[in-house]
Amino acid sequence: MNKILVIGANGKIGRILCTKIAERGLACKAMLRDIHNTDFSPEVERVEADLEGDISHAMKDCDCVIFSAGSGAQTGFDKTLLIDLWGAKKAIDCAKDNNIKHFIMVSSRGADNPDNGPQRIKPYLVAKYFADDYLQKQQGSKLNYTILRPGRLTDSKACGLVRTDRPASQELQQISRADTADAIIHCLNNHKVHNKVFELFEGDRPISEALG
Repeated sequence: MNKILVIGANGKIGRILCTKIAERGLACKAMLRDIHNTDFSPEVERVEADLEGDISHAMKDCDCVIFSAGSGAQTGFDKTLLIDLWGAKKAIDCAKDNNIKHFIMVSSRGADNPDNGPQRIKPYLVAKYFADDYLQKQQGSKLNYTILRPGRLTDSKACGLVRTDRPASQELQQISRADTADAIIHCLNNHKVHNKVFELFEGDRPISEALG
């Protein structure tokens, strides 16, 4: 593996990811709108790029892309469209053009059927649905994908135990950002997860067992 590009590196999952990737001695590149952000360790390379602009240069020398960007709960539906849908499509197209070997999409529980999700986040789930669908349709190309759909995200410490079947109780449909990051890292350089979709929740199985 050459370099891993984290899109959405300044988000809560992205920051954890960059730290954990660097701690494992892997080459990590954080895509940031402001390259002068100094909150990242010296081991993490920084590249300035904005999902609403040109990002093709950010993928240079990379062979894996992790898309963990999100418009955020405080923005309007316009940003949901531009970041979670159009930004994701742009990243997928750039990955194909740059011969990226593996694209890991951080999606969301409920992206498989937005009509069954909460109405207040339905535009977000619709954006995730079509971004995931577009990525899955690249299976005939050389771009391998893994789609992870975590449940409600918490800031709890990692426990290392997950499940990929959705709990019946909505209260149990949650997972920590730290465990989500560990699941993403488990997918790196792991051919068993190529071209597969996993939901992620707190559970009782080690990540390596649950995801293969």
